[in-house]
Amino acid sequence: MFREAAEVIETKDGWGRITKFYSASCTKGKSDYVDKGNSDCKSENGIEGGEFAEWVELDKLSPTRPEDPAKTATDAEAVVAQSDDFSKHRGAFVKAAKELITNGRCTSADFEEQGGWTKSMNEREAPVYFMYCGGMTISNKIYLNASTGKID
Repeated sequence: MFREAAEVIETKDGWGRITKFYSASCTKGKSDYVDKGNSDCKSENGIEGGEFAEWVELDKLSPTRPEDPAKTATDAEAVVAQSDDFSKHRGAFVKAAKELITNGRCTSADFEEQGGWTKSMNEREAPVYFMYCGGMTISNKIYLNASTGKID
């Protein structure tokens, strides 16, 4: 996550492993953790022997912690100020949060509990972020495309 410290355990081809290996929760050859995209429990997807680890691109890491973009947040922005890429998508995050809270789909507490919008690793190239409103289950997961403002 943005601004979060990470210890690189292993490096390989420009990537750094930042977690231990843990269960990919494979059921019938599919990972239960993947709700969008290729969920095959195969080495091509980074799953070996039913386990995987989290890896980051080494050139995305910084030796110094970036300044907190929430430092300049207004009251209306406070519920989403800890979102990933807040400084890039501030307006879209605030607008979507206001809409979701106004229509009763989410509460301010949902955003505060999770710290705002989280970058979707299933959509690495697109500015797609997610939140859970009303519980931490797939049925409560809400996606936001920060470029289009579309909420799914």
